[in-house]
Amino acid sequence: MKMCCSQKGDETAPSPMPETNEDQSLAQELKDLLNRLALTNMQYNKLKTTDILAITSFQYLEPQKETELVNSFLQKLLNMDYRARYTVIKQEGKEDDQKTPASKKEGEEEGANYNPTVISGNHYSTHPMDVQMAVFHCADGFLKQLMVTKLSQCQYALPLLVPDPFTQHIEFPLWTFQQISKTWKATDEMGQTCCHFQPVYKAESPMVAFFRFGSLSTSKSQLMNSLINEKHNTFFHRNCPGSSRTRVLMDGVVEIAWYCPSGTNTDTFSDCVAFCNLHGDAGANEEQYEILTNMASMNVLFLPDFGQKNHYKGLVRSLFKSPQALICLLTENDCDKTKLGGGKYIIGLLNKNQSDVSNQIRETIKVSLSVQKKTFILEDVAQHTGIRVDGDDPECKKGKEAALQMMGLFAGMEPSTVKEANLPYQGNLWVEWCKINKKLHHLEGENLEEDKSTKLKLMRNIREKQVAQGLSEFMIMFIEKLKSQRDHEKRYFLKWMQNLLDDFTSDKLRGLHKEYDAKWNEVSALKKKPDQLDRLQIEQTRLEQISEQINKITLGIEHILREIGQIYESWSSVKRNEKDLQFDLFSLPSLAAEMMISGSPMELMDGDAAHIPLTWVTAVLDELIKKLEDQSVFVLSILGIQSSGKSTMLNAMFGLQFAVSAGRCTKGAFMQLVRVSEVMKEELKFDYILVVDTEGLRAPELDGRSTRCRDNEMATFVVGLGNMTLINIFGENPYDMQDILQIVVQAFLRMKQVRLTPSCMFVHQNVSDITAGEKNMEGRRRLQETLDEMTKLAALEEVSDAECFSDVIAFDVQNDVKYFAQLWEGSPPMAPPNPHYCGNVQELKQTILSHASKSNGMTLTHLKKRIQDLWEALLGEQFVFSFKNSLEIATYRKLETEYSKWTWILRSAMLEIENTLHNKIENEVIHEVKETDLQKLLHVQSTEVKKMMSEFFEKDRDAVMLNQWKASFEIKILELQGNIFRETMRKLNDVLQQRDLKKKIDARRTHHENILFEKSKELALKLKEKAEDENIMNKEFDSFWEQQMEEIIRDTPPVKTIDIIRDLKDILNDTYESLPVDHKKKSSKYSDMCAVPSYSEYVKLKKSTRVAESLTNVYRGAKELLGRALSKKDEVQIRTLIAGITEQTDKMIMSYNIAKMGYNISCIQQLVDYIKTRLKEHEEGQKYLFKREFFMDLVLYICQRANKTFTDQHKMFRDVNDPVIYSERKREEYYRIFMKRCQGATSTAIFGKFICNKFKAPIQQHVYKKTARELADEMKTNRESLNGNRSNLEKHILKTMAEKENFKTYMTYIHNPREYFKSFIRDEVSQYITERFQDSVQPKMEKCILPLQQKIITAVHESTKQVQEINGDADLWLISFTHQISDVLIFSVSDLRGVNHDDVDLSLLEDVIKEELPSIISDISSEFSTETFPVYLDYTDRPDEILIDHFCQCCWVQCPFCAAICTNTMEDHPGDHSVPFHRNTGLNGWFYRGTTNLSISICTSAVASDRSFHPDEYRVKFPWKEYRKAGPKYANWRITSDLSELPYWKWFVCRFQKDLEKYYNKTFNGRGRIPYEWRLYSQEEAVVSLDKYI
Repeated sequence: MKMCCSQKGDETAPSPMPETNEDQSLAQELKDLLNRLALTNMQYNKLKTTDILAITSFQYLEPQKETELVNSFLQKLLNMDYRARYTVIKQEGKEDDQKTPASKKEGEEEGANYNPTVISGNHYSTHPMDVQMAVFHCADGFLKQLMVTKLSQCQYALPLLVPDPFTQHIEFPLWTFQQISKTWKATDEMGQTCCHFQPVYKAESPMVAFFRFGSLSTSKSQLMNSLINEKHNTFFHRNCPGSSRTRVLMDGVVEIAWYCPSGTNTDTFSDCVAFCNLHGDAGANEEQYEILTNMASMNVLFLPDFGQKNHYKGLVRSLFKSPQALICLLTENDCDKTKLGGGKYIIGLLNKNQSDVSNQIRETIKVSLSVQKKTFILEDVAQHTGIRVDGDDPECKKGKEAALQMMGLFAGMEPSTVKEANLPYQGNLWVEWCKINKKLHHLEGENLEEDKSTKLKLMRNIREKQVAQGLSEFMIMFIEKLKSQRDHEKRYFLKWMQNLLDDFTSDKLRGLHKEYDAKWNEVSALKKKPDQLDRLQIEQTRLEQISEQINKITLGIEHILREIGQIYESWSSVKRNEKDLQFDLFSLPSLAAEMMISGSPMELMDGDAAHIPLTWVTAVLDELIKKLEDQSVFVLSILGIQSSGKSTMLNAMFGLQFAVSAGRCTKGAFMQLVRVSEVMKEELKFDYILVVDTEGLRAPELDGRSTRCRDNEMATFVVGLGNMTLINIFGENPYDMQDILQIVVQAFLRMKQVRLTPSCMFVHQNVSDITAGEKNMEGRRRLQETLDEMTKLAALEEVSDAECFSDVIAFDVQNDVKYFAQLWEGSPPMAPPNPHYCGNVQELKQTILSHASKSNGMTLTHLKKRIQDLWEALLGEQFVFSFKNSLEIATYRKLETEYSKWTWILRSAMLEIENTLHNKIENEVIHEVKETDLQKLLHVQSTEVKKMMSEFFEKDRDAVMLNQWKASFEIKILELQGNIFRETMRKLNDVLQQRDLKKKIDARRTHHENILFEKSKELALKLKEKAEDENIMNKEFDSFWEQQMEEIIRDTPPVKTIDIIRDLKDILNDTYESLPVDHKKKSSKYSDMCAVPSYSEYVKLKKSTRVAESLTNVYRGAKELLGRALSKKDEVQIRTLIAGITEQTDKMIMSYNIAKMGYNISCIQQLVDYIKTRLKEHEEGQKYLFKREFFMDLVLYICQRANKTFTDQHKMFRDVNDPVIYSERKREEYYRIFMKRCQGATSTAIFGKFICNKFKAPIQQHVYKKTARELADEMKTNRESLNGNRSNLEKHILKTMAEKENFKTYMTYIHNPREYFKSFIRDEVSQYITERFQDSVQPKMEKCILPLQQKIITAVHESTKQVQEINGDADLWLISFTHQISDVLIFSVSDLRGVNHDDVDLSLLEDVIKEELPSIISDISSEFSTETFPVYLDYTDRPDEILIDHFCQCCWVQCPFCAAICTNTMEDHPGDHSVPFHRNTGLNGWFYRGTTNLSISICTSAVASDRSFHPDEYRVKFPWKEYRKAGPKYANWRITSDLSELPYWKWFVCRFQKDLEKYYNKTFNGRGRIPYEWRLYSQEEAVVSLDKYI
């Protein structure tokens, strides 16, 4: 053996290498480096985790410039891609720098004799480790910790001692190691393999320290790698890709790595060993050197040789004298291994085979460590003086102190008792509450509402018990800590709490997990032995007990937050004084929302109770909305079997930190926000990605039935919640694949049936040969076949006609299936992540973002509603049946509100057009109206509505969901326009037809007016000389007037008063002479036929055959038994018939236009004939006939309700057309004209005044009609009850009825809702006019009259000017004038026919009219009042009728059970009928068969039960869950399970119980007993609840 040197030499210790004077140069290099990496400002404004985790691009691109290196490095590192450390600038014309190290040519490294790589000019390439360390120095504490955690996952060495380049202090980043744990298997002295799992900062192991003195030709780091993992560069060295000598930040850095054995014969070391590497010259970094040599179990020194020029002889000599073992490696000497004694060795490296040297060193270390028992604990490094520990930062320290204070409360406690003692709210009471809540959705018993009330009471009692437990000292302190801490301090506190909790429970859990694994293997073996069933049962019980123990001991931040959620839920559900809490209850959701924003995951589903704490989750999301506003999120969820790598994949994809380890690490479901950067928001149409991680399917600890049920629930929930769901399949086992696919397909099928359209991608992990394209094609084909097969099976279970997976969801097997390489590149625990796996993750992320770019995601509000809807539906037995898409309902309501605006624009515009054309028709300006004319006139508004619709459907945030209704609403708008055109055409054509009929009436009235005018003119001429004596003039005019009135009465008889009830009785007497006299007397009373409880007394059975007679006996017997002769179906049909007849007769009465045409008894005859015909038509095909009494009472009811309309309209006609009445109204006008003429007024003055008097009636008509339209528009905008859609109107109707408490009103509303809506609108308008006349109505009238006055004066001036230019006379002037005002006033030349105007001076006429018109205007204005407003309007022009026409053109179909009205704003709308909430079926007369007990059931509760109903008393019964099968009227309704309180109708039933019992002649007893809880609701609570449900 060659001896390489003598141990004798200079005894004096060499001084360390002298410091150079290049400090300033180094500072400049640091500045340049930070500047090149765009980190100049980050020394003080630290990089944050939230910024780094944000989505910044669709795909990863290799950096093209140095400013991109940091982001590239971090993104790869977060993806667990160990190639992150080899990130370099990609140079043109060079080989791809991203190849793995093994494919690179070896270059030179750190501080040795080699040349740097030049990029361009004089700039050197940035050293990869400088990138890493620059980011490390510029990161805040949380990003540092995340970086180090990811470096550890990549099996890289971690920074242990780091010189701060800004302060020159040495930092020990102990905090960054807190989340790192290592697993290894060691063999003890007995040969037993023991599994260890420990946080690295607490792990106790030998430590081998490596350092060098001087420059070396051999890479120290590379040699270290060969000792730890020959296939992976744990330490960066000179031969790694991108390495250069231009590093700035690595000198003096100490890195540490651990070798962890796997317990196999391939292990390099038998136990865990730490390796520390001091970069740079140890002589120049003495402080680090001292720390390492003091703590190391063994030192490894690199020297060129023991020469005379060696400057480090003193340091070397001290190492040889130290008690620790030492290996001295001489790079410039080729001596063999020499043992010097005392565990000291010398080995020459020159010209040696590196593999042989590695083995030699490895064996030497193993031998030395077997003797040297000194161990190293990472956290002990902090004890050395002169170094700065990051955990001493004020915020970190405060967080730790707070966490230690919290943990002090557990002192002396067994881990298994901590959760029960300190977190009681989530214990057995919560689990029991969850069980009852699920039962609540499966009501049982005869009285469903009582069963529901009982269960709700039990749930309230549990909440009371939870509250009674009080808050533990631990929870009070924890909440106070969170509330009092600042953001960073709070984050440190939570991190420390998690670490300390893990420490507290880890020992016990490790033992239990080991015991569980052993017991599981034992149970698995016993299952294969049929003769060991008894023992199997015993061992399974023990297995469950161990599982319960694990559950009791497991404690993390998620459990504490779960407790906070339960505190919130329980306290908010009971009426307690919140002062007892010592904090604001409603601040708790805000704390959780802040944690979510800061990047913490939040528990969405409690994995222990398998329940969503809906109240808590909703409250947290509400707070999130307040803090972030209602931003949009893209929900990405994941499904897969247990331990298939779901959380690992999400962590790698987004840099998250979901818990990952073997076993059921994730329980329930967690959600975490990932922010989208501002730049990416331009391409992605949302603000966040919400990642939902879920527990694995097919958990072995659950029994078969529980597993299947829970898995189905989880799959349905996750698929329904996600915009995209990742289906994670692990391995290539066809059974595993088939099992999960069946669950997944069923979930997607359910989504299709409830009109949700999520997307999915399949991730096939751990595929052995991912490069084989043909194999992948085969795998895709097999997957497609399996999906199609599973679809057929799921379709049978879900009652669907889907035959293949593409029938269920848009799916491309080529692009939506990804194959992943296995996660590890080698065998754990030393294997790094497979770079192919990381590449697969990056590709998947790119595909996800590409899909997501086509989606708008959903708002946080929508997310909240979606969670509520999905969970409520899952609690029911049948998801599809129970699912209520609140988001879709809310969006449709929004669409209906917009639709109401659009239709109002069209209707109000057409009213203006109709009024203008009506005036022109009356003025005989036009004689024909075509639909094309109307279309042209409405074109502007029609175009405006189209534009509004287009913008709404395209730009609304719910545009994607709205798109499903776009086509139907576009068609509906076109249909509406068509209906408006046809209705307007009909009205105008009626005006045209009636104009000719009215001519005689109008001509007669005009003739009388003109005769009076001319004769008064003649009398005035005779008495002109006596004009001074007013008494004589009065007497003469009175005599004249009496004489003229006598002549008028003689020529034209007066219009008689009418009595339509008398006329009706005359017609009925002629028709029904045999009708009993007593009934005629009874029928004279007004009877509301719509509110009759039963029509049984009004019908009789048909008697046509003997068979029918026998059936009659049965029928009559049934009548006696049930107290009625008609079925429920018959009753509804008759009620619908009456409503239809009422509606149609109202239209007929309006069409008679009695105000213009007068009354004729034929009107009544037509009504009677129509009613008679409708009743005859109805009787065909029915088993009954109507008695005569029914016909009589119905006709009397129709005519009595129309009596006021007839009377009012006839009075209007009489006032205008009765010659005496009309003339008497005009007497004063004629007298004033008479006196003016007597006083010498000119013919022009008299003619002008006469014309102005003629203006009064048409001006009044114009003003009142225009004001009515404007008033309707104002009320549609400002009146709370009328400013929305029909649902809003109904809410106000219900509120008003509750305030008035009138039972009869309620019955009208229930049985004849359309009629009541009309009545309510009329009352609202009347009240509005009365209340707002002074400040709204009258100002509108005055504002309207002034422009009209100006228009008349302008028309007078223009007509005078035009006629004078052609020397025309007064006739031409009249023609011109009436033409100019024909669109606003009904005033024609014929109105002045017979009036002599030959001597009228046109040049003076304009002045006369200007002078006289203001007095007419003043007279009209003086008459404005609430009384005159309805008098001067035709019935159809009134604002209430305008609004009725708008609001009542909608769906009026009533629920066949409870008579609730479908709230759709379109009459013949597509899809099912629906209402926001149903009511008690007893209100509609439903009762329990064979009893006289009114039903107490509510439709939405009943459909969640196992009960049945009889759609007809004599037919088969149907389960409530299958109500659609009961017939067409049931099939068209969508009634989803809803267990909401619905206080309004419960209050109503209790308030009017006796009235209802009397009305229906039945009682709320027996099975229909009213639950006690219903009686607790007040009227105020009932009214307030309407805002919640409508």
